[in-house]
Amino acid sequence: MDMANPFETPTTYRLHRAEYLVGLAVTIGLFVAHIGEVRWIPAVILFVYIDLIGYIPGAVAYRRSPGQRVAKGYYIAYNTMHSLITQTVVAGIWMLVYKPEWALLVLPIHLFADRGVFGNFLKPFALGFEPEPNPAYTRLAAELYRRRGAHETAGAGVTAART
Repeated sequence: MDMANPFETPTTYRLHRAEYLVGLAVTIGLFVAHIGEVRWIPAVILFVYIDLIGYIPGAVAYRRSPGQRVAKGYYIAYNTMHSLITQTVVAGIWMLVYKPEWALLVLPIHLFADRGVFGNFLKPFALGFEPEPNPAYTRLAAELYRRRGAHETAGAGVTAART
């Protein structure tokens, strides 16, 4: 993937996810190392609020929609809540208002798990709210790999741009 070709091959997608798995391992390690100092109510609230605001409303709307189309607002909510920028601001405000604390590690744990374990990145408006193969992208990937003679094949793990 580069700025002129914002899509990933199966290999670059796996490598991208692997980077988040490393971040997940580090943050879980820190969390476990300080487990006795974690305030559990804030930790649980901080962990779940991301999906309560950013994912669940869109997922419900998607499943209820006859054509599985949802308004852009659901994408914006998802992308805002699942942004490392947003959660860094939340952690900064939390530390100013309350104090720095180990419970805040659940913010990157949530995002790193979504990306590293589940492969969920930010949602582009041009694709469905829930992951589904896009026929146009599948054709592009098949043509690109066939024409270039690349060793990768189109299919599972090939992803469209995440912007």
